[in-house]
Amino acid sequence: MAATTAVVRVGPAGWSYQDWQGIVYPPEMPRQLHPLEYLSRYFDTVEVNASYYRPFPPGNAMHWVKLLEGNPGFKLTAKLYKAFTHERESWPLQPDIDAVRAGFDVLMDRQRLGAVLVQFPWSFKRTVENRRWLARVVGTFSEYPLVVEVRHVSWNCPEVFDELAQRGIAFCNIDQPLFSGSLGPTARVTGRLGYVRLHGRNADDWFREDAGRDERYDYLYTPEELDPWLRKIERIREMAAEVYAITNNHYRGQAVVNAFELQTGLGIQKDAPLPESLLETYPRLRNVPRG
Repeated sequence: MAATTAVVRVGPAGWSYQDWQGIVYPPEMPRQLHPLEYLSRYFDTVEVNASYYRPFPPGNAMHWVKLLEGNPGFKLTAKLYKAFTHERESWPLQPDIDAVRAGFDVLMDRQRLGAVLVQFPWSFKRTVENRRWLARVVGTFSEYPLVVEVRHVSWNCPEVFDELAQRGIAFCNIDQPLFSGSLGPTARVTGRLGYVRLHGRNADDWFREDAGRDERYDYLYTPEELDPWLRKIERIREMAAEVYAITNNHYRGQAVVNAFELQTGLGIQKDAPLPESLLETYPRLRNVPRG
């Protein structure tokens, strides 16, 4: 069991959103200031979304490492390429595996890789075939700090948690819109890492076929909705050596708002003043103490 002094890193999922311009990124922000460097003034982690769509090359990873020099405690987490989680018609070819590793290795070697998120959709249910696929994925990338996210309730059983624990793989605790068969909130720790992802609760658009990404993730948690997660994160902190709490309700910077509120609730203080553009859009943040 880890001490309650385990590091907790809170941050949003992604940084490249057009609708963050003028809200999260103020109009006066210098054009040469990269969004990742800007966010690293406020948070100690950001989850890389781009790696889900395609493996990022080593050059990108080196660029990110340089951008993060101002925050020695910052670590990125990164989603695994979707060919291994969502496009499961056939096993990816070796060049895909090599490309994934090439980017991850740069971050790993420079101690900037906090976790690799192996994120599966709700449709990935606990069947014999899917269990074999998952075993092959985690076996292929076993050299990295892995976190497995599953969204169907069929995975919520002792056998799954025991097997993850035997392999030292973290379980991702999620908040998502709840339907029949959806995995509800948990506070599980199966490895040295604790991991939490808050997706929002936009039930009307979550499974709607014609809903876009912004519509699905358009949700702002209330402080009352965050309170149970603060308690869960504290419990996770007691069992893990290192904890990541990621807000994925990204539309119009809502993930950043809730990430600030989680930090405050966990006693994590940063000195950088919040941008006035964000405070004007979300006045409740004026009540969040800084420094």
